Amino acid sequence: MQGQNITIYDVAREANVSMATVSRVVNGNPNVKPATRKKVLEVIERLGYRPNAVARGLASKRTTTVGVIIPDISSAFFSELARGIEDIATMYNYNIILSNSDQNKDKEFHLLNTMLGKQVDGIIFMSGNVTKEHVAEFEKSSVPIVLAGSIEETGKIPAVNIDYEKAAYDATKYFIEHGHEKIAYLFGTLEEPINGVKKFNGYKKALEEAGIKLNENYVLEGDYTYDSGIEAAEKIIKLDDKPTAICVATDEMAVGIVHGLQDNGFSIPDDFEVLAANNTRLSVMVRPQLTSIVQPLYDIGAVAMRLLTKYMKKEEVSEHVVNLPHRFEFRNSTK
Repeated sequence: MQGQNITIYDVAREANVSMATVSRVVNGNPNVKPATRKKVLEVIERLGYRPNAVARGLASKRTTTVGVIIPDISSAFFSELARGIEDIATMYNYNIILSNSDQNKDKEFHLLNTMLGKQVDGIIFMSGNVTKEHVAEFEKSSVPIVLAGSIEETGKIPAVNIDYEKAAYDATKYFIEHGHEKIAYLFGTLEEPINGVKKFNGYKKALEEAGIKLNENYVLEGDYTYDSGIEAAEKIIKLDDKPTAICVATDEMAVGIVHGLQDNGFSIPDDFEVLAANNTRLSVMVRPQLTSIVQPLYDIGAVAMRLLTKYMKKEEVSEHVVNLPHRFEFRNSTK
């Protein structure tokens, strides 16, 4: 018998010591004779005993496990965020339980309750749409919760993001300063506050300041996928008064737009200039390579995890809503 079926009782019996002694050895307590420690460690090695984090958590009220709820791990955006979370978790000796929510509210609540049932010490939550219902659930939680790459309008819940409104404003203004007046913007779903409120406001503000009237035909909505970028390209092609520049909310949709336009004989950047966001690896895998807003995805994940460790250890937190800086990476999809 090896591994998961072995209990602390089996180790104590084999080593001929008390379960309390085995527990002290496992938890690194110095109050164990060296000879006894050596004997217990040899038995643990021979039997393949793995301490049960949940069982230990019941006694200590800590499992050194963090739950991470993510809309879609296959997305380059979220996988980069998850990488930042994982690296900092490892640094602070926390284990990760990672779950996909498919951006489904019922599934998000189910996962939240499942993780709390597993005695996690904290949760990092990611969703495009954090509602009042979510906030109510978070406030009932027995453990700290931090949002990453997700906004919550009241500012009650700790969160790490960039200033999405300023990023969209900067992207639109970049094109205006380079002589464009016909600027389209492909957002993600406008029902989500990052798109429908923050980015949309930034886009409108830049146009208003330049005295450019908002053209509804240039406001495009996608679902973050490559296919929705292709569909947006088809809509643009059908317009009598086509835009000359296009801002895109994600790299994946931007690749779709570029390919959709190229498939119809248009040239990037000669016919349309394209500016993407997030600067994931996709931005350099397409030709021409994409000019992009650099959203520090890894850093957002890493800072969110570090913030969570502070809450879990009851350390002082000076700033619970953090906005990290963004910048531009200029490549060949713009002139």
